[in-house]
Amino acid sequence: MLLGAAADPNSERGVSCEGQLPAASDKSLVERAIAAKKALGSKAMVLGHHYQREEVIAFADIRGDSFKLAQAAADNKQAEFIFFCGVHFMAESADILTTDNQKVILPDLAAGCSMADMATASQVADCWQVLNKIGVAGKTIPITYMNSSAAIKAFTGKNNGAVCTSSNAARAMKWAFEKGEKVLFLPDQHLGRNTAVLSLGLKLSDCVLYNPWKPNGGLTDDQIKSAKVILWRGHCSVHGRFSLENIKQMREKIAGVKVLVHPECQHDVVSNADVVGSTEMIIKTVQESAAGSKWAVGTELNLVQRLAIENPDKQVVFLDKTLCYCSTMNRIDLPHLVWAMESLVGGQLVNQIKVKPEVAKYAKVALDQMLALP
Repeated sequence: MLLGAAADPNSERGVSCEGQLPAASDKSLVERAIAAKKALGSKAMVLGHHYQREEVIAFADIRGDSFKLAQAAADNKQAEFIFFCGVHFMAESADILTTDNQKVILPDLAAGCSMADMATASQVADCWQVLNKIGVAGKTIPITYMNSSAAIKAFTGKNNGAVCTSSNAARAMKWAFEKGEKVLFLPDQHLGRNTAVLSLGLKLSDCVLYNPWKPNGGLTDDQIKSAKVILWRGHCSVHGRFSLENIKQMREKIAGVKVLVHPECQHDVVSNADVVGSTEMIIKTVQESAAGSKWAVGTELNLVQRLAIENPDKQVVFLDKTLCYCSTMNRIDLPHLVWAMESLVGGQLVNQIKVKPEVAKYAKVALDQMLALP
């Protein structure tokens, strides 16, 4: 397949912004951001994901992971405008969970998510047709990770499934097996595999990998019928890069270091780490560890650097010797945030994220089911 040869309008995509963007070299950007935020007052709230740049996170009213921020937006009924400094699927979730009177703004519409883009609406519909053809769709419960488009969440809601986060994936999968015989896990294969094997005690052979670019997902009918978990061929471009070799090198380099990784990492990495946890758990683990603790952290670089700065009594290093930011998250920079806020101060609403009502309706079903998990 040629990159960019086809497009799915129902999936996430970057869109160039309109208007005059401040120059990144503008030394007055910080002052302009402070002035614009003050002018907007309580009717606006800035949400900053943990993977954001320091220059942006400095203006966040609340820091958090994707679901925590979406909930924060929904809880603050006073805020008419939500500046979501994250990526597209996060802003979509905030729009779904907030009221009709609240408007969610993504400072740069090109801030997407490579993992979310790996499962498009049409691809997942085709997969479900394959499961129907084989006769297993009726006994399969879809679980989609929070890191997915609103369209995929809507598919999940329509088919009696639930959304999950990295912290409640095990509960979601257990719930799904109480309702059906199989789980279709979207779109992160690593989180799905790690949850099934390390949390639920299934075997690696109980999982199959569905490749949307191959007929029948690259699987035989018998492979799909015998599988307990059907994993989607998707992954996080940052967490997927960490390797077992990284762990070995770090343990040789730093005596007494503990390896702390996100469950989006590959199975052999997660299996050999000392601690595995969601973004919020990674932060809490480092913060609550004893002075002098040594941590090699396998997650996004902005967060690792922030943990090192905010915990000077501990040694916190990036697990991989090759530095890697979340490139799409980094599209949200101070020039874009200033531009979006100043535009609103001037009476122009830019880059509003609006999920279609029908999509939002069923996506919320899946989100609500997650909140109702036992």
